Amino acid sequence: MIVGAACNRGMAIVVAANSKAASISDLKGKRVGIWPGSTQEVVFMDRLTAEKMTPHDIEAVRVSFSDMAPALARGDLDAYVGAEPAAGISLANGTGRVLEYPYSTPTGSLNMVLTASETMLKTDPARVRTLLKIHRAASEYAMSDKDAFVTMAMQRLGQQRRSIELAAPNVELTWRIDDQFVTQARYYGTQMLARKQIRALPDYNRFIPTTALSSLSA
Repeated sequence: MIVGAACNRGMAIVVAANSKAASISDLKGKRVGIWPGSTQEVVFMDRLTAEKMTPHDIEAVRVSFSDMAPALARGDLDAYVGAEPAAGISLANGTGRVLEYPYSTPTGSLNMVLTASETMLKTDPARVRTLLKIHRAASEYAMSDKDAFVTMAMQRLGQQRRSIELAAPNVELTWRIDDQFVTQARYYGTQMLARKQIRALPDYNRFIPTTALSSLSA
């Protein structure tokens, strides 16, 4: 079950620096790197629908997130739907530019979450509460100190400072679960089901136990 938000945003649709594409509709017939089963895939397919396009209008290429920026730089892709710091890397080395940050769908900027087992929440709520307090403090600290955030990201990801500096504004570390989060998560679930990423929708009262989480995060 979901016990906390973790990261909003962090996605980008990136094209080659010399591409003439000005919008998603310009990706028709282009080779677009996508990681199947990801949030990015769901959001991008929703954006195609909004532009009255279908997956058949592009040439989807299966590419892992870590390989997207290098593949674009080599010319193996015309675009990719990536996760940071891929976009930051492409911007920093001059091989790519952001076509769109795809947050206009009803999923919004929802991305990563913090989870725990239902058993853990029932049998050891104190441990979950401790985890959530640490997670909240770490998220708020990182968002309040850009240099510390960039430095830690460089260490963890093994990337150059310029790449992380360009990626950082597109990443929001967070912890809060509110009504907007639940609404976006429910919509995202319908899109996962439509894309056959999941077999059935969860019981959201159990999957996102907002009442229990309110007492834990107080």
